[in-house]
Amino acid sequence: MTRDQLPAFSERYPLSAVRSLLGTLYPVFVPFKDFLGNEPTVRHLRESLAAQRLPHSLILAGPRGSGKYTLAIMLAQAANCLNPQTSDNLPDFCGHCSNCQRIGQSLDLDARVAEAIATREDMRDADKRDTRILIQTHPDVLVIPPDPPQLLIKIGQVRVLTREIYRVPAEARRAFSIFTSAAFMKEAANSLLKILEEPPAHATIILLAENTGELLPTIRSRAGIFRLGAIPTDQIEKLLAERRPQTKPAERALIARLSEGAIGRALGFDLAAYLASRADALVLLRNASGQNDASDLFHVTETYRAGAEGQEKTEVLLRAASSLLEDLLLLKSETPQLVRNIDIQRELASMATAVTFDWIEAAARGLRQVESGMRRNLLRSLALDSFAAQLSGAAQL
Repeated sequence: MTRDQLPAFSERYPLSAVRSLLGTLYPVFVPFKDFLGNEPTVRHLRESLAAQRLPHSLILAGPRGSGKYTLAIMLAQAANCLNPQTSDNLPDFCGHCSNCQRIGQSLDLDARVAEAIATREDMRDADKRDTRILIQTHPDVLVIPPDPPQLLIKIGQVRVLTREIYRVPAEARRAFSIFTSAAFMKEAANSLLKILEEPPAHATIILLAENTGELLPTIRSRAGIFRLGAIPTDQIEKLLAERRPQTKPAERALIARLSEGAIGRALGFDLAAYLASRADALVLLRNASGQNDASDLFHVTETYRAGAEGQEKTEVLLRAASSLLEDLLLLKSETPQLVRNIDIQRELASMATAVTFDWIEAAARGLRQVESGMRRNLLRSLALDSFAAQLSGAAQL
């Protein structure tokens, strides 16, 4: 698609906030043979493509960074490649035709979402309210990420899908709609269910989920579930040694544990940023367990402000805190060999003796409440202070 064609494209998809074709066009080629891990699942999906029996709706389940989104884009490329290839006697894609390149531009999801948000911010206030974040670098492949600031799939996004999915593909053999999150608003989930009950023959809907329990049981029952499992830590360490040779052996071991068996997360793991967030999480948990002075807590939490940057910082903090709580649970369960934060295991062991299983459960529940509050735009610093104060009171009972 050329720049001259974009006006017509914009009229055809008026709610698509992203216009990735305005950016740099570049070939994207990640063949199936380069997809790391989960060979049985990938083979099963490729066999379905070969037999032209790819499900009309499917769920790719697995931890964050396991490659769910990459695999979904690869399936869309393989189904619509103009110069179909084979590898291991199964369908593959050339990576160079116009369909492969345009679909592949969606691979950098963070960049595309950032473009979409920036486009929406430039709109008039009246238009912002009715515009939802959608990614569409190819007219027949629609990517639907959670809409900020609540980071939920909203009814407006599903309505666009409802409008477009029954249209016969213009430039592809098969249309794809990819939901990058399982966090749906109730109305949106119910609306999607209606589509899944009578899906068109020419379309496939893919839902990505870290936890399939977030999806309605009626949605799960109408979709095939394909799971991407964890990769052994020794394999991840070996891969890190090849791809990130600048990292030290101790850092590779720590990253391999913290990535939880997810190749993509391991390769892109920002260890320095995680350690900074983990230091804040330790202050939070120490205060919550009655081991720290409150002044340290307030000094940390006051840095968690509003805005997109503050939201991302808080999300990393919550993930680090969750990781620490899981390690405390493992230590109290006498399974230290499974601890992920191995560089501070001795400190965590000392903390584990000062808390109970009930305290850990309450802390995990409190973190979920903070995360829920973020979706309602509650003041983050106050939410974190309240979390620590409530747990500190519980620890002293």
